Amino acid sequence: MRAMVLQTLGGLDEPGGPLQLSEVARPEPASGEILIEVSTCGVCHTELDIIEGRTPPPRLPVIPGHEIVGRVAKLGRGVSRFSAGDRVGVGWIHSSDGSENENVSGAFRATGRDVDGGYAEFTTVPADYAYPIPEAFDDASAAPLLCAGGVGYRALRLAKVEDGQVLGLTGFGGSGHLVLQLARYLYPSSAIYVFARSERERAFALELGATWSGDTLDDPPQPAHAIIDTTPVWKPVLAALERLRPGGRLVINAIRKEDADRDLLAGLRYEDHLWLEKEVKTVANVTHRDIGEFLPIAARAGVQVETTCMPLERANEALRALRDGHLRGAYVLATGHP
Repeated sequence: MRAMVLQTLGGLDEPGGPLQLSEVARPEPASGEILIEVSTCGVCHTELDIIEGRTPPPRLPVIPGHEIVGRVAKLGRGVSRFSAGDRVGVGWIHSSDGSENENVSGAFRATGRDVDGGYAEFTTVPADYAYPIPEAFDDASAAPLLCAGGVGYRALRLAKVEDGQVLGLTGFGGSGHLVLQLARYLYPSSAIYVFARSERERAFALELGATWSGDTLDDPPQPAHAIIDTTPVWKPVLAALERLRPGGRLVINAIRKEDADRDLLAGLRYEDHLWLEKEVKTVANVTHRDIGEFLPIAARAGVQVETTCMPLERANEALRALRDGHLRGAYVLATGHP
């Protein structure tokens, strides 16, 4: 099968790119697993963290990709949950111990990092960690829901917002544009403020129903009860803490933060950023419950997924565009399989 394979860690601008289009053996499903013929796979910022070594894989080579949509091609021994031909999705969680806290368990294994993922024509996953895709979404639209959507739903749960309270979103990419729509559905009386670095992102947020949008350092109409940060850097974290009301909560939805502006943390001031019982909560991975609950809610909410599709072999190009912020919504790779 064709796959985009990561052979060595490094930068995206190296000649040829970090991922190489390769012919590799098609995997076979073990007991309890299913084989999926991949149709689409979303491109996530976590792939940048893997490739650039912030959350490195335990082995190389590895096939990245963890926002996978496809059809069940073969059942491993003992699988009865799915049938051949079923349309399913796979997220960042490839497998774990099945507990309520499986996202922080030592048994957690990540799709496309700890095991081969979806930048390929076929992949395998335990049947318990695959999810039926609602008919409301086509394959391209469904792909970002498996991570950007599922982990965004987890971040929203951790924010503990009540209807009528003010919610802030800082960063407005693949996850932010889904969380905004979900929040409008779940909390119809809440004001939603979006902080984004580009005018294009801010305009997109207003199109999707944001109450207000501004730059990272702009002051919103009023302080927020909770802010969800989906950026890879530190500047928005400090800015968000200053824009929380007393008792407010910042939820940082990132696996790793980049080092480029880490020195800004030296400017952390207790009285401005943390005092008055403000809270900071981080999102660690995702559980199968998060994805399983989120997909049908997204369908009922009529979530619209903005995507730019590229063929599988252009994965390096998509990753560079994601890094540089040249996107509206999310990038999705297509294998050519229906």
